[in-house]
Amino acid sequence: MAPASDRTTFPEKNRAAASRSMSTLKVENLAKQFPTRGEPLRVLSGIGLQLSSGENLAIVGPSGSGKSTLLHILGTLERPTSGSVTLDGTDPFQLDEPRLADFRNRRIGFVFQDHHLLSQCTVLENTLLPALARGRTTQQQVDEARDLLNRVGLADRIDHRPAELSGGERQRVAVARALINRPSLLLADEPTGNLDRTTAAMVAQLLLDLQRVQQTMLIVVTHSLDVARRMDQALELDDGRLRVIATL
Repeated sequence: MAPASDRTTFPEKNRAAASRSMSTLKVENLAKQFPTRGEPLRVLSGIGLQLSSGENLAIVGPSGSGKSTLLHILGTLERPTSGSVTLDGTDPFQLDEPRLADFRNRRIGFVFQDHHLLSQCTVLENTLLPALARGRTTQQQVDEARDLLNRVGLADRIDHRPAELSGGERQRVAVARALINRPSLLLADEPTGNLDRTTAAMVAQLLLDLQRVQQTMLIVVTHSLDVARRMDQALELDDGRLRVIATL
C-alpha cells in the first residue's frame, strides 16, 4: 500500500486533473438502521471519511459487516438513517428524485462484482450507456469511449457482444463504462470477486491507473487483501464502524 507521499501527481495541463481539481467527498456521522420486528438492526454507526481528487481507498471487513450498504449510500442508491454525505459541495439526499438521478449519472461511476452488461449491445454501446441516459451521444463521447476501450485493451473488441468476451474482458468494459462521464467518484463493489487471481490483479491495477489519469476519487470494497494493498489507504468496517488498518 503506497504511502501518501508516493501518490502520483499530474501536471495542471492535464484536462482530467484540472476538471476534477476541486472534487471532494465528505461523510459525517453516517448511520444506517433497518427496521425489524424487534429492535432496529444497526448496520452503520458514526461513519466519517473524507476524500479529494485523485485519492483512493479500500474498505475491507467480514461478510455482512455493511460494506455494500455503505457503498450504496455513497452512491446515492440508498438513503442513510442519519448523518450526511456531501459530494462536490452538494448533499444529494436533499435533491428530488429526477435531480438525484441526474446527479448520480454525472458525478458517480459504479463497478460491481457482476459486470451488468447488456447482452444485446456491443462493447462500444455498453460503454456509452451512462452517456445515452442523458440523450443522444456526441462524437466527442464516442471518441472518449473508444479511447477508454483502447486504454483497457479492448480496441479490437468494440463491435463484440458480451457473450463473445471473457470474464476479465467484460469487467474491463464495466470499468470503461463507469468512467465514460468522467465522474467525481468511482465506487467499486468487489470488482474482482468473480475473476481468477491473475485477471483480478490486472483489473485492479487498471482501475487504479485510470482513476489516477482522470483524478477521480475511488473507493473499493473488497475481500481481497491483494486489491486492498494496491490502494493508498485501507479502512476496516467492523461492528458498524470504520477504523484505519496500519498494515495489511
